[in-house]
Amino acid sequence: MATPAIPVALSTASVWPLRAHRAFELAADLGFDGVEVMVWVDPDSQNVEALRKHSVATGVPVLSVHSPSLLITQRVWSPDPVVRLRRSVEAALELEATTVVVHPPFRWQRRYGDAFSDLVAELEQESGVVIAVENMFKVRPPGGRRNARVSAFRPSIDPTDVGYAHYTLDLSHTAAAGMDALALADRMGDGLAHVHLADGTGIPKDQHLVPGRGDQPCAELLERLVARGYEGTVVLEINTRGARYPANRVADLAEGLLFTRLHLGQ
Repeated sequence: MATPAIPVALSTASVWPLRAHRAFELAADLGFDGVEVMVWVDPDSQNVEALRKHSVATGVPVLSVHSPSLLITQRVWSPDPVVRLRRSVEAALELEATTVVVHPPFRWQRRYGDAFSDLVAELEQESGVVIAVENMFKVRPPGGRRNARVSAFRPSIDPTDVGYAHYTLDLSHTAAAGMDALALADRMGDGLAHVHLADGTGIPKDQHLVPGRGDQPCAELLERLVARGYEGTVVLEINTRGARYPANRVADLAEGLLFTRLHLGQ
């Protein structure tokens, strides 16, 4: 019996500053298997009913929901990070998505951080939704030296330092952190449930380049996923904000999809 093909999804963040509905349309036009909804400042991304309508209209399913974990989304849905994560799980259930992506707690979120592991486990058990904690990268502190970098996350940028049931591996983040992506994938082991595919050049900046345009082992990782019988989703999460014309954005998305399917043997 043939192994099912690994689904390839398009993150709605990949079309920013366009609204989420354009991600559904482009995913349909280009042949993605679904979308990941990045819940953030785009009002469309915060409206579950609107997202359901976009999904039905285009025939493109929502495969995952990215919880509002960024600094700019600390008041989306609620200023309470526990409420935001719970609402993300509820949105995933309503949209029939199987996975929620979440960042580790910020260092200053002490109460949330203390309860985070138990909260993730509890929500997974209650809902049946996979909650995949994402690897991060260090940032330059305000007023810090040019090369100074600190972790804004507790206890670290590497979620395997804590140990969760499920992980998201982001290759733009491994590039910015100077981490070995393949070694991190090995540490995640069978808990690796979700991949954000993008590239980076190794500078301490979250670049989200089209895979193949940086120095990350994007091709090798995809080939390893197939070999190990990976059952999660690969999400193209690239930065197209600099696209001068709509055709440039479409070309980057198409190139990323082609790269991904090629190295997944599809």
